[in-house]
Amino acid sequence: MKPPKPSIKRLLLWTGIAAVALAILTGSLVWYVYHSVKSTADRMYEPIERITPMRVSKDASVPKKPEAAPLPGKLRAFTVLLLGVDQREQDSGRSDTIVVMTVNPAKHSAFMLSIPRDSRTAIVGRGTTDKINHAYAFGGVPMSVATVENFIDYPIDYYVKVNMEGFEKLIDAVGGVEVDNPFAFDYLKHHFERGHLSLNGEEALLYSRMRYDDPHGDLGRNTRQRDILQALMNQALNLSSITHIHSLLGKLGDSVRTNIPFGDMKRFAIDYRPAIKSIDSAEVQGKGRTIDGIWYYIVDDAERDRIQGLIKGHMLN
Repeated sequence: MKPPKPSIKRLLLWTGIAAVALAILTGSLVWYVYHSVKSTADRMYEPIERITPMRVSKDASVPKKPEAAPLPGKLRAFTVLLLGVDQREQDSGRSDTIVVMTVNPAKHSAFMLSIPRDSRTAIVGRGTTDKINHAYAFGGVPMSVATVENFIDYPIDYYVKVNMEGFEKLIDAVGGVEVDNPFAFDYLKHHFERGHLSLNGEEALLYSRMRYDDPHGDLGRNTRQRDILQALMNQALNLSSITHIHSLLGKLGDSVRTNIPFGDMKRFAIDYRPAIKSIDSAEVQGKGRTIDGIWYYIVDDAERDRIQGLIKGHMLN
């Protein structure tokens, strides 16, 4: 005797139930991921009080912004100050890595300017001239932002501060980075061959920190840091789903502070990321000089004009 065939009505009923269950499960997952990401983003969010209004000395058309405004409907260009901070116990630390990033979706590109940490400049809010990375030690992120704004003669919309532990986690979260190493060297019992390298977070951190065995000293280290950051940004642009972003933020919640609100983060991930096709980079040029027994990196007026032109040029649509 053949088993009875299920009726069309019963089949449609069970199909409908399965579809509803799948929709509920999918919706629950999206809800969980969304709120989990938002919770982490809220933990990372740390707005700052500007020390002084941005002083624009050469281009009065550049806007003065006390704090980043919410992004309007149109995709606009914006600036970000990236600070890699080496914090220690009983010490606020210094910003070992200082990078200004401009993002312009109209040009489908981002641009990174690496500023040597020993660059001699006015420290805004303190009334002294010192190494640019000392601004963080003297006044934290607000003084760093104001000092960099003055140095590049352009306002900073956002900042992202990452401690060294977060730097390592970030690279692991995107699956590592690839760089081309110009020469072989050893650092803290780790050997880096010359040529193309695939690095995990720990390796990338060591690779970017070596200085004394580099023939170019601190400038060589700045170049390696910029290479790591550029490779990291390229990896981040290739993240394919919200679950990847969820995993990424989850690992960085305690290591990153930023004034980018969650709503803007969503826009960057959904609208901006597909628009950015390339990332270019440059480094501030200068010469070393000892003043009153202290070594500084001196950036002359012509170089300041050059880097300011690069930034302003990339921000124009």
